[in-house]
Amino acid sequence: MTFVDEVKNAVTPRAALLVIGVLGLQLLFIASYVGALHKPKPTDVAFGVVAPQQMSQQLVSQLDGLPGGPLDPRTVSSEAEAREQIMNRDIDGALIVSPEGSTDTLLVASGGGTVLSSALERILTQVEAGQQRTVRTVDVAPASPDDFDGLSSFYLVVGWCVGGYLCASILAISAGTKPANRQRALIRTAVMAVYAVAGGIGGAVIIGPILGALPGSVWGLAGLGALVVFSVGMITLALEALTGIVGIGLAVLIIVIAGNPSAGGAFPLPMLPDFWRAIGPALPPGAGTWVARSIAYFRGNAVTGPLLVLSAWAVAGTALTLLLSMRRRGGRDDGRTEAASSPSPSGGSTAA
Repeated sequence: MTFVDEVKNAVTPRAALLVIGVLGLQLLFIASYVGALHKPKPTDVAFGVVAPQQMSQQLVSQLDGLPGGPLDPRTVSSEAEAREQIMNRDIDGALIVSPEGSTDTLLVASGGGTVLSSALERILTQVEAGQQRTVRTVDVAPASPDDFDGLSSFYLVVGWCVGGYLCASILAISAGTKPANRQRALIRTAVMAVYAVAGGIGGAVIIGPILGALPGSVWGLAGLGALVVFSVGMITLALEALTGIVGIGLAVLIIVIAGNPSAGGAFPLPMLPDFWRAIGPALPPGAGTWVARSIAYFRGNAVTGPLLVLSAWAVAGTALTLLLSMRRRGGRDDGRTEAASSPSPSGGSTAA
């Protein structure tokens, strides 16, 4: 056997295509993470201004015209209203101008990301200094002292996402990526659901009672975790049912390469470039991170939209998995078909 024949046997055309695909994922991983995170800066941060009527609009215009457009300021009627909007996650901070003294108050919420709250403090300190005023910072939703940089929510959701697509991948690899019939698809879906519940509860218990990294409802986080794991797992199963083993790579593309850097974890969404800021809320890591922070620090506010996003992924993945299994009813799965056609050592084909 010549060297060329050895190469053909060692690296089949299908394997070569898969290797090329992996190279593509590798390069996309680098481009996505570095592109999203290499130069974070606040842009159009939702920001409230509480000031006497005669200077309110002038201050809003001044903040709106800052170089680079870091703030998207709007007038707020009172300090109490500003605090409520921050807790509802409608704005990320607010400046309360004192009508009498020269010291104003900056309201921030480090629970939504300490990097963003620090950036707001830096920006407003410079603005106030230019007007011979000073600013004191009040954190209305402080991050836990055991939650460094507010990253625990993000890492928790990343762990749930990893569990979801790894479980789905194992189910596929063990018995063929494409379910041969509806019964197998239903069994895989049931296994995924049980695994999701276990993973959700386990993650919530570790992050809360065991490590004390996040405050908030343990059962609320457990429910979120179950939904995140199930949505990621089912969309992975659906992609595998649609494209075979390539589906695992597609799941990595959606969840890891696109989803993680755009999740607002390392840097909150207002500090990401436009592309990642746009896609983040529509992907499971971003939706999950937002809800986890809301449960931990914002009284569970502003979670309806992200929960609907996660539910949509779960429903779409489940429906597609079941529909594709019905189309293949009576057929053989990828693993068995591949085994049936693989060459034997003698040069023939093995029988299924």
